[in-house]
Amino acid sequence: MPNGTFRFIALDVETASRDSASICQIGLACVTATGQIVTYSTYVNPEQTFAPFNTELHGIDAQTVASAPCFPEAWQRLKPLLQLHHLVQHSSFDSRALEAACRAYRLPNADLSWSDSVRIARKAWPEFKGNGGHGLANLKQELGLSFHHHDAEEDARAAAQVVLLAEARLGQSFDQISGTARKAQFNLPLAK
Repeated sequence: MPNGTFRFIALDVETASRDSASICQIGLACVTATGQIVTYSTYVNPEQTFAPFNTELHGIDAQTVASAPCFPEAWQRLKPLLQLHHLVQHSSFDSRALEAACRAYRLPNADLSWSDSVRIARKAWPEFKGNGGHGLANLKQELGLSFHHHDAEEDARAAAQVVLLAEARLGQSFDQISGTARKAQFNLPLAK
């Protein structure tokens, strides 16, 4: 798992069914001060049935996650890293899925700080509105991104790339274009 301090972390999840709590994969794309992207992914056993539609979409099934940690175990490993950084999601699905999974397992919700790369893309490329939109599939084509859609690690990396390209296009930093107050990593108390 990545460690260190990052400018931001893009996060994406895949789910086993229409139940947003049924997280079966979590992907991270951690952006360093120099713009390098460090990725990480873990499968998660959602402890529920996979819907055929979802499996067809992302290729993950019960056999894929048979030996994977369930959400509470995966969350325990990821939460300390995520709480220290500002997170990026492509739409609001990912934060809602994490909240739903926390509720389903009766875990306290994490204090996470989020921005939406769809909103950032709308600022950078307003001309895409009505011309394919700002979803990852259209941005992949319009911006020449190369990634395997509906893989959490790949989609997280794509969301991070969208933000980096938006910074370059707008001539503004992530802090300026993110739309929310960035979490002050260094103001958090250090572990003793």
